[in-house]
Amino acid sequence: MMMKLYSHPISSCSRRVRLALFLKGLKYECINVTSPSDPEYLKVNPMGYVPALVDGTTVISDSYAILLYLEEKYPEHALLPQDLMRKAINYQVASIVASSIQPLQNPSVVNYIGELVSPEEKLPWGQYHIRKGFVAIEKLLANYAGKYATGDEIYLADLFLAPQIYNAINRFMLDMAEFPILLRLNKVYIETPPFQQILAETM
Repeated sequence: MMMKLYSHPISSCSRRVRLALFLKGLKYECINVTSPSDPEYLKVNPMGYVPALVDGTTVISDSYAILLYLEEKYPEHALLPQDLMRKAINYQVASIVASSIQPLQNPSVVNYIGELVSPEEKLPWGQYHIRKGFVAIEKLLANYAGKYATGDEIYLADLFLAPQIYNAINRFMLDMAEFPILLRLNKVYIETPPFQQILAETM
């Protein structure tokens, strides 16, 4: 049975999973979720967030959990390097994006800040939290980056970084001058399939 991915094109969390599925050569049906309160989707993921993956009788929500599941079940094109230290760097980068950046620049949070304080505070709020995470990631990658984040192969860190850097530049207009490694990685991502195709989708 073909896997189903409940997704949205501009969701960075969904993009991580779609990139992994592409890299691993896995076929799936992509179902676009237009409303987080859709009663039918809430049966799949009671939180209402995307993505959610249905693989036979297995249902998984949360992009990090989905990616680790895919890595365990479908090891072709490994998302993690064998080297233990590089593997740890991948976990750290993914965790910073997933827990310290993305939730705080999520549209629902940013819009709430706009309502609670003022609309003018939405952009600075997002920029502040993205920059804080990027400062840490830039230092983490200093001794490990190659063509991609932790070497010359695409790994877990890249799947988290590509959509996040794209959002930082295009949605939050973050000045990337202080992040030369991330800026260089972004150039590689936007010129490399499948990143190029998935990052370009806006609808």
